[in-house]
Amino acid sequence: MSNILVFIEGANSELKNSTKELLSVAKNSGGKVLAMALGPDAIALAEKAAHYGAEKTFISSDNQFENYNPDLFVTFVADIVKQSQANIVLGSSSSLGKDLFPRVAAKLESGCVSDCTGIEFSGDNVTVKKPIYAGKCTADVNFENSAVKFVLMRANQLKINEADSGLSTEVVEVTPPTTDLKTLIKNIVKSTSEKVDLTEANIIVAGGRGMKEAGHFKLLEELADVLGATVGASRAVCDAGWVPHSMQVGQTGKTVAPNLYIACGISGAIQHLAGMSSSKVIVAINNDPEAPIFQKSTYGIVGDLFDVVPKLTEEFKKVL
Repeated sequence: MSNILVFIEGANSELKNSTKELLSVAKNSGGKVLAMALGPDAIALAEKAAHYGAEKTFISSDNQFENYNPDLFVTFVADIVKQSQANIVLGSSSSLGKDLFPRVAAKLESGCVSDCTGIEFSGDNVTVKKPIYAGKCTADVNFENSAVKFVLMRANQLKINEADSGLSTEVVEVTPPTTDLKTLIKNIVKSTSEKVDLTEANIIVAGGRGMKEAGHFKLLEELADVLGATVGASRAVCDAGWVPHSMQVGQTGKTVAPNLYIACGISGAIQHLAGMSSSKVIVAINNDPEAPIFQKSTYGIVGDLFDVVPKLTEEFKKVL
């Protein structure tokens, strides 16, 4: 039976959906589910992780883990991986995960695969599916000669089990070592938006160059408010300064996989498709019937987005 260690990510003492997915798939594998949580809300996160199957959770509530610092995290996480005797480590393909776990894997001389969209367990081994060539193909990836298999999963790819509040976890408090840090995090300026992060969102309304100017994104925000969605954008409009780069979806932005992706005025360049082609349902709105986005869309609306989007907003208001 394998030991599967899940790295917990949360916000405001609540588990991110991507973490719930990882705990659920680990529980369903039949292996022993372990977890690790770092930061001031580690105890609260550990209690919630138990509801999704974590049998033992390694934590550190030290305030120095409040913000991500690779100098501190890499050594400490590597020590927890060794202490837990994990065969498989699961993390989210978030900006934190993609920076942290290749470093940890290198330190432990093990393999790491990121941006995975599927996973299958077989004893101590694991096979993952990973999109390649900007999403044109999918590779089945196995680990060879890797004592620990590090897997980073994209969000919204796996089924979340129903939480069982009757379950509990053994909490193991781990004291961080004294480390001479090369980098000190003084302050992190966070977005004031209350919207769900793009990588966690179930519904995304995204705009491209067809929006014509920054002020027109208000149309998308109004539709997003009705749907409970998050607003995204193509690289072109982010580079133009219309919206922050934190909203960028694509090969050089964020990779997303919502249940519903509404693309407004986005032509469908391959770099953008690479970041959102895993969406369950894609609705494209474009006045060019030959736009490449229609080849990937589930539903296509050929028309002026400035007519279509307000009408969609009004219709959704009637039913939601």
